[in-house]
Amino acid sequence: MGMTMTQKILAAHAGLPSVSAGQLIEADLDLVLGNDITSPVAIHEMDKMKVDGVFDKDKIALVLDHFVPNKDIKSAQHCKCVREFACRHDITNYFDVGEMGIEHALLPEKGLTVAGDVIIGADSHTCTYGALGAFSTGVGSTDMAAGMATGKAWFKVPAAIKFVLTGKPAKWISGKDIILHIIGMIGVDGALYKSMEFVGDGISYLSMDDRFTIANMAIEAGGKNGIFPVDDLAKEYMEAHSKRPYVVYEADEDAEYEETYTIDLSTLKPTVAFPHLPENTKTIDEVGDIKIDQVVIGSCTNGRKTLLVKGVVNPYANEKKPLRIKIRMLYSVKSSDSGSRFISCSSNVTY
Repeated sequence: MGMTMTQKILAAHAGLPSVSAGQLIEADLDLVLGNDITSPVAIHEMDKMKVDGVFDKDKIALVLDHFVPNKDIKSAQHCKCVREFACRHDITNYFDVGEMGIEHALLPEKGLTVAGDVIIGADSHTCTYGALGAFSTGVGSTDMAAGMATGKAWFKVPAAIKFVLTGKPAKWISGKDIILHIIGMIGVDGALYKSMEFVGDGISYLSMDDRFTIANMAIEAGGKNGIFPVDDLAKEYMEAHSKRPYVVYEADEDAEYEETYTIDLSTLKPTVAFPHLPENTKTIDEVGDIKIDQVVIGSCTNGRKTLLVKGVVNPYANEKKPLRIKIRMLYSVKSSDSGSRFISCSSNVTY
């Protein structure tokens, strides 16, 4: 029996000729990720192991992106713990004030994730990097500690669900609409511990930003990971951002999938999730008139340039009344005498 794309990657990293769904394996890791919330727990657990350093200082990424600038003493202590650990072990990919960004947008831009990798991160949305053809998944802080110490992690090989994406999406349809449509269709546990594997001619119409968003939210459907085939666009992205070699894996023709869904992207409408679950989705024509007091754009799911622009520009606004918005941005300014200072700037923008 053939293997899925995810299963091929895991087999290669476990040093096995093949694996099958449900099999327990130990795999070599290409990258271990932590942030300022999850890393302190992992660091304290690693201290208990009495190990002599990390397995590879180049294969660990620590990003202070949740509590920076620090909101209180406790969050400052968390960041201090990570900062001291990074200095103590000379972690290459350590991103602090002035250099950090949203972790799941930052790592691909820095070229730290490429096709064929096995990546774990102590953050549930680590599945983002499947957009590049990598196996990436979220883990707990104790698994992160073991990964930093040994460079290995154990997995139960996931079964797979195939999502065949066809057709060209309408102008204002983004990756977020697509994944919300899928979650609304299968539910928040519809892909529980499954690999969500996306295929089909519709992928050619999706930007890398769209693909990152879709893979990012695999976890919201209960998925172990989300993964896309490596096409020319993915190769161009990796070659533009990374110097690391990548490995392209393709699913076997006789690979087994527990379910297959076909989605015609041309039929999708802008979609939103209502409280209190991502599966509670409604298309824009079902929403009705709802007063909005505040909008946040720029999460780890869709905090990228093309999706930010789509979020700001309202295609449904009255064309006779220009849309005016206020954008507030936080800048980090380094000075030689007092370290980093933060300056908040606002500007009015008319569309």
